[in-house]
Amino acid sequence: MTTKITGDNIENLTGVTIADGGITWNAVTVADGSTQLTASAGNGYFLDTNTGVIEVFLPSSPTRGDTVHLADYGGNFATNNVLVNTGGQLIDSTATGGNAGIDYKLTTNNIVVQLVYVDANKGWLIQENEAKTDIAAADDTNAGFIAATGGTITTVDTNFKVHTFTGDGCFVVSNAGNAQGSNTVDYLVIAGGGSSSQGGAPTHSGAGGGAGGYRFSDGTASGCYSAGPSPLGASALPVSEQTYPITVGAGGARNPGCSHQPGLIGSNSVFSTITSAGGGAGRMSYPSVQTGTASPNGGSGGGGGAPWPSVGSTNTTVPGGTGNTPPVSPPQGNNGGATPTNNNSGGGGGGAGGVGGNATTDNGGSGGVGLDSSIDGTPTGRGGGGGGAGNTSGGPGTKGGGNGGVIPSTSGQAGTANTGGGAGGGASKTPPGSQTSYNAAGGKGLVIIRYKFQ
Repeated sequence: MTTKITGDNIENLTGVTIADGGITWNAVTVADGSTQLTASAGNGYFLDTNTGVIEVFLPSSPTRGDTVHLADYGGNFATNNVLVNTGGQLIDSTATGGNAGIDYKLTTNNIVVQLVYVDANKGWLIQENEAKTDIAAADDTNAGFIAATGGTITTVDTNFKVHTFTGDGCFVVSNAGNAQGSNTVDYLVIAGGGSSSQGGAPTHSGAGGGAGGYRFSDGTASGCYSAGPSPLGASALPVSEQTYPITVGAGGARNPGCSHQPGLIGSNSVFSTITSAGGGAGRMSYPSVQTGTASPNGGSGGGGGAPWPSVGSTNTTVPGGTGNTPPVSPPQGNNGGATPTNNNSGGGGGGAGGVGGNATTDNGGSGGVGLDSSIDGTPTGRGGGGGGAGNTSGGPGTKGGGNGGVIPSTSGQAGTANTGGGAGGGASKTPPGSQTSYNAAGGKGLVIIRYKFQ
């Protein structure tokens, strides 16, 4: 045994001498809060204050170089302190004489303290080594940056990576970065556009498909590029080290067949918590209400088809579909245009930046305007609605939306791939039941992710 200990209920274990500095460490288990320990030079003590305070008496007649080590064995020094009694010697050149001779208290959990005696003028010098804990991300002053794989990766504006997904895939984050570097990503998520409808009478025209839902962040997280108009942009998304499945929605398929044919809705696109809804289908003239895969409602609404009086229907205004369905904030799209009573033309599909145009007597409604984004370093228009077909002129599509057809037999234009554009309406003047289908498919969607990487 290598220690001299006073007090009751103390278990002394055999000391272990270590090579570094020749310190003999003594394992001490304390079971009594009134314990007093008389320390010897050249010794280290593991102190457990789980049940109470320990008072340590330093050597009474120290000589230069005498060293004592004290370590918090139980991690409880903050609850039950260790009281260091110097016997009247200085501490770090400071006069002692505290309450009841107590000159120094150890009050930090998991601390290790080395006391070295110098002389009567300096007394005991103290060195403390505190146990370290993991640094919270918010306290890390070193910049950390996002690192990820997936999609087609490009570098833009020197410090930014862009991941472009034109089909399904995975965005795999291997380093989530931190606030001093980057820990959020900007995004553009566009769903598939809706397909257009086919006119159902010799001189009646189909409606344009709605653009796929268009959701984006405002661009402030990764270089302040031109993302789109406020307040349509949302905040950037935080990321963690995980795999994010990416879904890129298909455009609504062309619905083949003779006579009147409804359009079909586009498919959703998904990244993390962001889901953009497929574009609404172009309406038929009969019936004017459509459900399921032919619903005119969607990210942006499909246009209203030209009215056609027939069994079970009346020659009334056919409204466009409702955009931003299901509703999100900021909104992901706009309503489709209507076709008024006694009209030969179809309404335009809604777009990301505006409603679809209403048809006039002989002219198809224009597709709702899309939006421009420079998220991939190049200003590009996407998310436009399809134009409605017309008796004299078809409505124009914009920013990926297809142009509407023209009677007697001009097909609508398909939505542009990877823009989520709606399809242009189909037109025909052949007798009912013998028309070729002149409607068209919606454009496939897109997902783009951008972040600072250095």
